[in-house]
Amino acid sequence: MKKSDAAEFMKRLAARIPAPETELKSKNPFTLLVAVVLSAQATDAGVNKATKTLFADADTPEKMVALGEVGLKTHIRTIGLYNAKAKNIIALSHMLIERHDSQVPGERNALEALPGVGRKTAGVVLNTVFGQPTIAVDTHIFRVSNRTGLARGKTPDQVEQKLYKAVPGEYLQHAHHWLILFGRYVCKARAPDCPGCEVRDLCAFKGKTTV
Repeated sequence: MKKSDAAEFMKRLAARIPAPETELKSKNPFTLLVAVVLSAQATDAGVNKATKTLFADADTPEKMVALGEVGLKTHIRTIGLYNAKAKNIIALSHMLIERHDSQVPGERNALEALPGVGRKTAGVVLNTVFGQPTIAVDTHIFRVSNRTGLARGKTPDQVEQKLYKAVPGEYLQHAHHWLILFGRYVCKARAPDCPGCEVRDLCAFKGKTTV
């Protein structure tokens, strides 16, 4: 996609949702981090349902450690990979207490050193909590970027780097959420709403739906 078209693409998504926000529910930076860890291979709605009771009991690293792995599992059993996620969340809670004064760090390297936190999770936290212009490529952003031609790549890392080049600076801060919400509600995996899409004329997708 040409730079001028990419700029227009983002301009239209920005007009659609001027102030986008994550759909994951949280109470503070720690609970946002936990929610993002839980959201891997799970829906935001499913995570929010589980964390409603979890965060009432444990909204700090200390409370999470006190809850323990067994107690945590009682809250998140409905979420995929809950055993591994419970282990990682307790471990990262310990690390936050021991190395970061119980605070979520605002540096990528420190975040990615936490158990269960990869590049995508770190990117979401840096963007949502610390206001950094990061783009965390999840399945929605990967699909949208490749399908539309905005930023094609074979891996999430390739797509991420191409998005940084394609998206104009004034749109980088919210690009992550604009693209996720667009992929979740318009450019859906199985039944994209091409007739109602505001960037249809800029999109390179050859299989556009008509109804």
